[in-house]
Amino acid sequence: MKFDFSKDQNILSALKKSHAGSFEYLIDSYHHKLCVYAYNLSNDHDIAKDIVQNVFVSIWERRKHLPEIKNFKNYLYRAVYNEFITHLRHSGRVFIFEKEYFEALDHVKQEDIDDLTEEKIKLVNEEIQKLPPKCKEIFLMSKKEGLTYIEISEHLNISQKTVESQMLLAFKKLRERLGEKIAQILFLVIGSRKQAL
Repeated sequence: MKFDFSKDQNILSALKKSHAGSFEYLIDSYHHKLCVYAYNLSNDHDIAKDIVQNVFVSIWERRKHLPEIKNFKNYLYRAVYNEFITHLRHSGRVFIFEKEYFEALDHVKQEDIDDLTEEKIKLVNEEIQKLPPKCKEIFLMSKKEGLTYIEISEHLNISQKTVESQMLLAFKKLRERLGEKIAQILFLVIGSRKQAL
């Protein structure tokens, strides 16, 4: 039986029948894009590849029990996002105040990241520079240099709670000044655009 994989319902039907071509089609169509998306989330190529691999392995293993999928592109992006959050939780890098931010990122897709023009990046950088001095320093140490909150607290000789409160303040001010959508994308791509900061 020949399947037309341009239609998502055909992909789902073929997967449930263990048609290897449908799985290969998904990998060929989305693997690279999902790796880019996962890298923008994690800022780590190895972690990004692991996340995407886990998503595809899970889909194949669960192929006969997959839910009704009307849009595979959205389903795959959501699956990668969920796998990233799972990775963060297991690594202990999710703080309570960031939970809302990560959940909001659920709707950010690669198209949104591609739409982040140089003009928007300049605006973002200007707003980062307007943060209060200590807040800006801590924000950049976390987001630009990739230091953990513990490392920042030890480096600056301040409590971890102070670091968390300053990061919360930075998130709040940037959301207010940039708008929710740009702020969400900023936190996704800031690690991969270090040279712009």
